[in-house]
Amino acid sequence: MPVHDWTRVEAGIFHDFHHGWIEEIKRTLNSGLLPEDYYALAEQHAAGFGPDVLTLQGPGNDKADGPRATPANGGTAVLIAPPRIEPTAETDLEFYRRKQSTVTIRHVSGDRIVAMVEVVSPGNKGSRAALRSLVEKAAELLDKRIHLLILDLHPPGRRDPQGIHGAIWEEIAGQEYVLPAEKPLTLAAYESALTVRAYVKHVAVGDDLPDMSLFLEPGGQIPLPTEATYRTAFSAVPHRWQRVLEAPET
Repeated sequence: MPVHDWTRVEAGIFHDFHHGWIEEIKRTLNSGLLPEDYYALAEQHAAGFGPDVLTLQGPGNDKADGPRATPANGGTAVLIAPPRIEPTAETDLEFYRRKQSTVTIRHVSGDRIVAMVEVVSPGNKGSRAALRSLVEKAAELLDKRIHLLILDLHPPGRRDPQGIHGAIWEEIAGQEYVLPAEKPLTLAAYESALTVRAYVKHVAVGDDLPDMSLFLEPGGQIPLPTEATYRTAFSAVPHRWQRVLEAPET
């Protein structure tokens, strides 16, 4: 299913889809995609990129790297090495922003967070403060060696002219990133170890979504079926709005 142009609808319609996509990603992860020692939760947060990581980690649960997960009790999911490509780089909107959820992936050893999946909403780019909050929280999580997968289906604006990855990469690496003009939507997987590696893919409206790496530990990831989860979530969007989003351009 091609990516839709979400600028055709109000933020509340995308918020409804956002909720469904987050739930579908969580369901897919917990239905055998994650190794046995991991689980996913959809967790609502008040603002910024996600819940307060210090609160979520809890005392004594802040180990950066856990044991490599192995299937147990008949589980079949395993971590695999990163894709054989070079990393791209190394080293009322407010109302909806405050109600959005993030998928957190936790390891059973202390229920500590090892990774997060964020679906960017219009509210995350709705003000300078909102975008700054998103970027700073992403940098904080990566600094704590929590891996990230960011899915941004909204075109860049004046606050993020090089896309969401460009804003994050400038924050954590101090390096400029140039967004390809013909592919303005961003999917970015971040692997956080002694260095941070970013695996970035870009798409345009009308493209299929590529599967993306979701890192659970340095050097170990699972492929998240981004297109399949998007398709399932979109099928639950009310037909009235599906017709708007699928109508030919005039």
